[in-house]
Amino acid sequence: MSGPNTSYDPVQVTPLNAASVDAMVAEALAAFAAATSTAELKQARLAHAADRSPIALANREIGALPPQARKEVGARVGRARGTITEALKAREEEIKAAELARILVEERVDVTLPVQTQPVGAVHPITALMNLMEDVFIAMGWEVAEGPELEAEWLNFDALNFIPDHPARTMQDTLFVEPDDGGIVLRTHTSPVQARAMLTRELPIYVVCPGRVYRSDEYDATHLPVFHQIEGLAVDKGITLGHLRGTLDHFARAMFGETRTRMRPNYFPFTEPSAEVDLECFVCHGASVGNPDYPCRTCKSEGWIEWGGCGVVNPRVLQACGVDTEIYSGFAFGMGVDRTLMFRNNAEDMRDMIEGDVRFSRALVGTAR
Repeated sequence: MSGPNTSYDPVQVTPLNAASVDAMVAEALAAFAAATSTAELKQARLAHAADRSPIALANREIGALPPQARKEVGARVGRARGTITEALKAREEEIKAAELARILVEERVDVTLPVQTQPVGAVHPITALMNLMEDVFIAMGWEVAEGPELEAEWLNFDALNFIPDHPARTMQDTLFVEPDDGGIVLRTHTSPVQARAMLTRELPIYVVCPGRVYRSDEYDATHLPVFHQIEGLAVDKGITLGHLRGTLDHFARAMFGETRTRMRPNYFPFTEPSAEVDLECFVCHGASVGNPDYPCRTCKSEGWIEWGGCGVVNPRVLQACGVDTEIYSGFAFGMGVDRTLMFRNNAEDMRDMIEGDVRFSRALVGTAR
């Protein structure tokens, strides 16, 4: 058996001599410097620092050298690989910083611009109009009063001077809650809120009562079984019909602009005297009356449009709620919110108000403010 080759000269092994190793380092550094993107640097790394790169293959040759030659060659190749690794890491950081700076410029987002991330809904026109109506009366010093929609029959009828056999009590108009003789109804108007106000509040009273009401009506273009009312009640010393007329005139102008109102005698159990409130037609302003050449579809050439009911509070109603009629008097009125919305926007079908189409709300909500 022969001994180890002690005369082996590692300088003569080309991949391991100093010039070759320095050339590998120079080529790697040049390739890294020439790379301008992460993808190009990756290709340079595979070519000059990966397992099949020249410096990695040279490192494998060290194991074939005799022991006395490995130390010098190993140190030379190790320094070269360290230089390549450090240069690769430094260039990687430079490229990442450059790409980030470019992205920040090219993909910049102006956060001050409005962004619509999802479809936007709209306040329902009925809700917006009721809020507007409330604001009109709050500005006059009135308060907003609310009550339950499931109401006692006594508050809905008896306290308001409806006689026991009044037609409004029948199932044709009123929705009773089972059992039928339980004395609970879905309120047919917001007037029970007025009765509750007189029973619970200190005098004088100035309240406006908006809300949802229920009646056994047909479902068509001009009728709904569930609709909205707004009613007002004033109870104070010296209240007269003139105060009522002035209040309604102000309310009408707030809703329809410059217009006039008139009162026609009528009958309601809870007011005496009672009247229907008409608005001067806000389209023709009465010019179509008796003028066949200028018909008005809004008022049907009558010059006036029925709006709601009103009157001086019946003393029996005040007495039922514990108000001294020798000292106090009052007035009350009520209008349909849905009907007012139709007048203000020339809407033709009340069913559009409950279909839930957001396009209807977007079209009308701006005019209900």
